[in-house]
Amino acid sequence: MGSDNKATIVVFSGDMDKIFAAFIIATGCAAAGMDTTLFFTFWGLNAIKTGKPIKAKGFLGKMMGIMNRGGIDRLNPSRFSFGGIGRILFSKMMRDKKVMPLEEMRQTAIDLDVHLLACKMSMDVLEIGREDLIPELEDVVGVATFVKDAANSKIQLFI
Repeated sequence: MGSDNKATIVVFSGDMDKIFAAFIIATGCAAAGMDTTLFFTFWGLNAIKTGKPIKAKGFLGKMMGIMNRGGIDRLNPSRFSFGGIGRILFSKMMRDKKVMPLEEMRQTAIDLDVHLLACKMSMDVLEIGREDLIPELEDVVGVATFVKDAANSKIQLFI
């Protein structure tokens, strides 16, 4: 049985709506006094990328970097992307309803001491370097670190 005071969330998707859900849940857990960890893997890494072009070495890594620059302000909703216009429309709808933007939601998580971890294997595959991720990232780790964290958590989510 996990700890009553820990939450561990895998952030696999890079879709705006799923990233938003991950940060809402994480900040809610942290605000409730839980030790909270977000483990970003594959497309979820986009939420913690700086948004600057990555410095991949291989051809495929360079192509991925061009096609998938990342950055929290570049995320598209999982539905109704419409070639990027969906992100603009969704962001406007959020502003109109006075919903906190994703970048502020991420900063709130950081301010609440949510642990931000990046998956080393995903970074290796996608040729993403530590310098391509935000400075607030706590660590780049393997799946064993996540599994240990999750095994000792009351809440484990996969988003």
